[in-house]
Amino acid sequence: MSWCCFFCLQWATLRMERGAKEKNQQLYKPYSNGIIAKEPASLEQEIQEMRRSGSGLGGAEFDMSDIFYFCRRGVESIVDDEVTKRFTAEELESWNLLTRSNYNFHHISTRLTVLWGLGVLIRYGILLPLRVTLAFTGVGLLVFLTSIIGLLPNGGMKSFLSEKVHLMCYRICVRALTAIITYHDSENKPKNGGICVANHTSPIDVIILASDGCYAMVGQVHGGLMGVIQRAMVKACPHIWFERSEVKDRHLVAKRLSDHVADKSKLPILIFPEGTCINNTSVMMFKKGSFEIGCTVYPVAIKYDPRFGEAFWNSSKFGMVNYLLHMMSSWAIVCSVWYLPPMSREEGEDAVQFANRVKAAIARKGGLADLLWDGGLKREKVKEVFKEEQQKLYSKVLVGAHPASV
Repeated sequence: MSWCCFFCLQWATLRMERGAKEKNQQLYKPYSNGIIAKEPASLEQEIQEMRRSGSGLGGAEFDMSDIFYFCRRGVESIVDDEVTKRFTAEELESWNLLTRSNYNFHHISTRLTVLWGLGVLIRYGILLPLRVTLAFTGVGLLVFLTSIIGLLPNGGMKSFLSEKVHLMCYRICVRALTAIITYHDSENKPKNGGICVANHTSPIDVIILASDGCYAMVGQVHGGLMGVIQRAMVKACPHIWFERSEVKDRHLVAKRLSDHVADKSKLPILIFPEGTCINNTSVMMFKKGSFEIGCTVYPVAIKYDPRFGEAFWNSSKFGMVNYLLHMMSSWAIVCSVWYLPPMSREEGEDAVQFANRVKAAIARKGGLADLLWDGGLKREKVKEVFKEEQQKLYSKVLVGAHPASV
């Protein structure tokens, strides 16, 4: 069945490309890494080189032509932006009969349009209602059964039932997405007394991992339906929920996490250190908080195959309901999960270095780009500290030959 679907999508892509070529239409938006060729060089070297090519002089004093260096670098950063494009869905090089996977789709041929329309009827008329029913069933059972288990006294029986209920309900929710998941290296699965860290593409990363093993979740207390689910879950299993006023208290957060991992009877904590969703092409900066605790870290790499459905959540563009509608009206969610060997902080290694080492291992295993940028740039402006670093580098160029004037 999957091969039949794959060949059907391939035929649609070929037919669409042929029709677009006949009409001189552009199907795909350019998306590449490093479209500007740049030689690795320091700020001082580049400025001195520019001065010599312009006036034949390479002094250390301020030169009006230095302005052009910063203008050029600014334009290059805009054209060859490797940050903001990580927060939008990457357009496929093949078409999967989902119009939203190629925004340049136009009427190409009658057969292709009929096939696309038939796909819409199947996805929205058959698959979507079934998936919504399964999703409500899974969430309803999770709330009801965890509330019942919460009435039992703490002990081995309660932990056993809680684990079985969580696995069952998460697997029902996975079926609601028609998720096809391949787990690799299961011998490295997280164990009690540790922290599981993974790259973050979508809110469903949680159920992708939790359908293969139980975790203690970490998050902020919510209201509404999410609040009902959180209160029911914590009755059956020691999850870690923070009030809004507690989230910014780093010492309190670290203490709660440390106390949890110190108890070897409690489930491993699941954390996404990026703090925001990245578009399945890269891994961005890991927050150092979860790496300061001093416990064993279990890295996990998650990579989605976008050919059958786009899992990335652009929270700046789509609300949760709209996003779930897109997910449940896709053909399927296909992904691979790699459990990496456990890692510990080495002697003389600080939390930032440890976080970067874990991030690099995840990026390498998942075939993702390893970026140093903070995912917080998705909604925030560049921090002043980054601007100050460039100012300090330039000041060294100016005072390099005149140390007495410092």
